[in-house]
Amino acid sequence: MQYSWEKMTVEQLRDRACRGGLVLLPVGSIEQHGPHLPSGVDALLALEAANRVATLLIERMPVVVAPPLWWGLAEHHMRFGGTLTLSLPTYHAVLRDVCRSIMRAGFTRIALVNGHGGNISALNAIVNELTAELPVTVAVTTYLTAAADDIEEILEGQSGVMHACEGETSMMLAAHPDLVVAERVPDAHGPECGLQSDNVPVYLWRSFEEITESGVAGDARLATADKGEKLLAVCAQRLADVLGAPETWRRDATIDREFAVSTQS
Repeated sequence: MQYSWEKMTVEQLRDRACRGGLVLLPVGSIEQHGPHLPSGVDALLALEAANRVATLLIERMPVVVAPPLWWGLAEHHMRFGGTLTLSLPTYHAVLRDVCRSIMRAGFTRIALVNGHGGNISALNAIVNELTAELPVTVAVTTYLTAAADDIEEILEGQSGVMHACEGETSMMLAAHPDLVVAERVPDAHGPECGLQSDNVPVYLWRSFEEITESGVAGDARLATADKGEKLLAVCAQRLADVLGAPETWRRDATIDREFAVSTQS
């Protein structure tokens, strides 16, 4: 059954909307990914994850995958070249207009499926704004998050996905092997690092060039297509489990009461 927005007719989209369909909107980034991976990794993998989630959900609920938003917030990669970035106001405005268009097509539930670490903080804030502005339910997830424990078990050299690393390279080998420059994989390794804002007492912006000369965080030399398939499969399954659960989309009365109390204190 078709789920790609751009491959569906208007009548098919209206039918999904009338039946309370969920729209998955992949969001990524165009940025350097070391000497061996293409610049579109984050958007390509977000789309791959969204497509796999849709495949798992399509028999249970009406679902549509919107065309991906390729550009994100990637200022920290600009010094390497090969990177396209948006300013925060532009990014917010584009997401607002796309979500408003989805709403005007009749849909009331949208899940942004993110594939780029540099988008996370902004997306959380933007979703708060969109929820206040639009009469629809807008959620955001980074497709790796729900499967964090599984990812740690699959990877050999690192506990989580970093950048152009064992994890991302493995997933690209599984999903887009023709885009991986195999002869440069031996050069694709660098220091381990998580998100710049993780577990630090004071956050300061840093160029990724100050962290790694190769543009890689982690070690792509450990990547295999088999690991990549396992990573993509478990991420899609865990995310489908969450997005397909009715309670995910229901505001809990206890949470509402706790929020009301906290705002009054």
